[in-house]
Amino acid sequence: MQRTSNVAPRRPALVPTLATALVVALCVSAGLWQRDRMQQKLALRAQIESASRSEPVAMPRVTEWGAWRFRPVRATGEFDAGHQILLDNRIRAGRVGYDVIAPLVLADGRTVLVERGWVAAGPTRADIPDVPPPRGEVTVTGRVNQPPSAYLELARDKAPGRVWQNLDLARYAAATGLTVLPVVIEQTGPAAAGDVLVRDWPAPDVGVEKHLSYMLQWFAFAATAVALWAYYTWRRAK
Repeated sequence: MQRTSNVAPRRPALVPTLATALVVALCVSAGLWQRDRMQQKLALRAQIESASRSEPVAMPRVTEWGAWRFRPVRATGEFDAGHQILLDNRIRAGRVGYDVIAPLVLADGRTVLVERGWVAAGPTRADIPDVPPPRGEVTVTGRVNQPPSAYLELARDKAPGRVWQNLDLARYAAATGLTVLPVVIEQTGPAAAGDVLVRDWPAPDVGVEKHLSYMLQWFAFAATAVALWAYYTWRRAK
């Protein structure tokens, strides 16, 4: 005669099940948030790419510059050579050099900083390159950008002189006495004959890949939690 077991199958333990459900809910929620952020950044990337393909326009008179980031502009004025600075330790194609920054005084009296381009460093630290801006009225074509507000600085410059570690607009205004616009123009073409500065400004990184990576990680955590719960529940049932 075949014997039957009166032992009822074990139900999953309540506490681990609730804990797993909570972990899965949190991980999926975080993953969906990262997905939404990724979609926002994709829209921003499309907006930036569209703006960069537009024709240059005259330097606008606005107070909110966020919508103008990476827009091509034309700015006519005269460079203030006495307040030109060099940003140290800028790398191009494996070579060390400087980014050249000069204020451009516009015809309407405003002043905007222009990233004129990159120049290679000299054979020694004492050999600072001499790349004066063109004289007289010039028209600069470039794209609008905003300097980073956070940067690594080994030691704050008390009196930086011509060579600076980073571009801080507030510090520049305090050091020079100039009132400058809260943006810079990344020059994309020569403003005068004989201009040999390198201009290969990097494409903007809006962080799409970062959010994609985080989204996949959160979903992977949720899947791992479910797999572990299923495994230990099966073990307990056996």
